Amino acid sequence: MLNHGGQLLSAVKKYGGEKSSWLDLSTGINPCGWPVPGIPVNVFQRLPEAYDGLEEAAMAYYRNTSLLAIPGSQSVIQLLPKLRTQSRVLLPELGYGEHEYHWRQQRHKISLYQTDQIEKALQNTDVLVVINPNNPTGEFISTEQLLHWHQQLAKKGGWLIVDEAFMDAYEDNSLVSYSGCKGLIVLRSVGKFFGLAGIRSGFVFAEDSLLKQIESQLGPWAVSNVARYITKLALSDKDWQGQMKDQLKKESEKLQSCLLKTFNTSTQGCYLFQTLMDCRAEKIREYLAQQRVLVRLLDNYQGLRFGLPLPSQWPRLEKAFKQIKGRI
Repeated sequence: MLNHGGQLLSAVKKYGGEKSSWLDLSTGINPCGWPVPGIPVNVFQRLPEAYDGLEEAAMAYYRNTSLLAIPGSQSVIQLLPKLRTQSRVLLPELGYGEHEYHWRQQRHKISLYQTDQIEKALQNTDVLVVINPNNPTGEFISTEQLLHWHQQLAKKGGWLIVDEAFMDAYEDNSLVSYSGCKGLIVLRSVGKFFGLAGIRSGFVFAEDSLLKQIESQLGPWAVSNVARYITKLALSDKDWQGQMKDQLKKESEKLQSCLLKTFNTSTQGCYLFQTLMDCRAEKIREYLAQQRVLVRLLDNYQGLRFGLPLPSQWPRLEKAFKQIKGRI
């Protein structure tokens, strides 16, 4: 199993305290998620059905019709490596580790990249996986560059897979409007921006023949009726979406400023997290955990990812930063 954010109960077991006493900034999930209303009882009682309005809401939100509702993007991250014969796969050196793990599990030939190495490596690549914006570095790759790489891969039957789990606040940078083209696969999550990770809901965008393969592999009723009901409402709430984009921008800038002031090191990130690259990362994480603040240690142990606190939790975080400043 790979390490992930959100392992709050494990932190409680190790460091003590009650779950409610912890400030969990380890996930990058919007802490001010979409306000789920009361759900009618019959939503829990019926199996999922087509023509319930979810796909229409998703097509309007994402501005694309070549989509399939899925039980979180993780489900397709695990599935895609099973849909190709052995391929040469290029993956980010630092990124969401589940991608690399599942391509390795299916015994594909793996190479890792830093972004400036992709162009040269592409001639010996069948599948390129890009996380945009990258989790955890926050790096963006332009639409023009991604389409250029897709064109090269598509000519030889290759795939460009773009994981856009954190893209909702940056729709102008999304490749969703281009999906449906041969060899282009885009993954979107409802968990991050909408703060609805617990319902396991997302979408994959691809050419119709590949969507049919994915749908067949996932089987019937892959997305629960409750998840479909909530997702449809959230995707349709334009007022909330606009207000939230403005709010997250301000909160992310505030977090970036606090981290710079505390650690004297600039950060990279997006509206939902900021990542501090620092050789003291393990030590900082330990100090914060002792104060009941949970953050995500990167897989290379050279950085920390900080999610956003609730507005009411800022004094708590600022106090923790103040106390840690004199100890590192």
